[in-house]
Amino acid sequence: MGLSFLPPEVQESVSHLNYNFLSEIRLRKGQPVVVEYMGKYAYLGKSGLSCDSRDKVTVSELNSVLNAATGGCVYAYTEQMRNGFITVEHGVRIGVAGEYVTEKGFVSTIKSITSLNIRIPHEIKGCADSICGKLFVGVPKNTLIFSKPGLGKTTVLRDIARFLTSRSLENVLVLDERNEIAAMDGYGDGFDLGTADVVRCHDKLSSIESAVRAMKPSVIITDELYGANDVKAVQYAVDCGIAVIASSHVTDRRKLREMPFEYYVELTAIGGSPLIYDKNFDIDSFGRVDDLARGVSDG
Repeated sequence: MGLSFLPPEVQESVSHLNYNFLSEIRLRKGQPVVVEYMGKYAYLGKSGLSCDSRDKVTVSELNSVLNAATGGCVYAYTEQMRNGFITVEHGVRIGVAGEYVTEKGFVSTIKSITSLNIRIPHEIKGCADSICGKLFVGVPKNTLIFSKPGLGKTTVLRDIARFLTSRSLENVLVLDERNEIAAMDGYGDGFDLGTADVVRCHDKLSSIESAVRAMKPSVIITDELYGANDVKAVQYAVDCGIAVIASSHVTDRRKLREMPFEYYVELTAIGGSPLIYDKNFDIDSFGRVDDLARGVSDG
């Protein structure tokens, strides 16, 4: 995957790392570059990981990275920027911190950038085999994958899409609101999702209402549920007899129970064993899945 928008010296340092274990690159004004590698944070030195680093990120470098990542068209990403991040080629998400400019009570853009958090997506085929073997061999169950950020939810969703489309001719629709699951470019090339149909870059409620009529899905896969409209979108699909497999950062059990899912899968750690719960959040007879995710990281 290309990270050509990074400063040349950062690209050189990253080249010494195993990309499969790299989850984040954090650039902060006046601070050394920090990376999340194998689930732990460390400074980025000239030859890879370092216990210390004297090189500091400048404002000019932050602006240069953002400009390069957007192909010189930062303003084309204004709508995304309102949510505090942008998604660029290959599904790379760049979180943006700085001065939030509001207009009529809503964020219109971010200026005076002080930090960038570059999150790296991964493709790990087979990482969800155990979950799929428990929940998706027969009729797919309405299932929510949840955890705090960075534990592999999107990576797992990609593998579930591949699993479902490889075992039958069911119509699987991936609703990719931020173009992170498929991470398709302008030519329609992205991560391998099997034969799934992909709808990108539109809100979940409108997309599901249209897709139900036009694409006739039997399963919908989508990520990052938040807010009443997303839950309403899922409920609409379920009411139409469509199985929904989704993810969420929400970990509050009370709020999760209010969502229309039959099963919940909690990711507990990178490379750790997930827990499968039933609707009442009792450990299901499936119990703990012991062999999920070989080094899965979010994205």
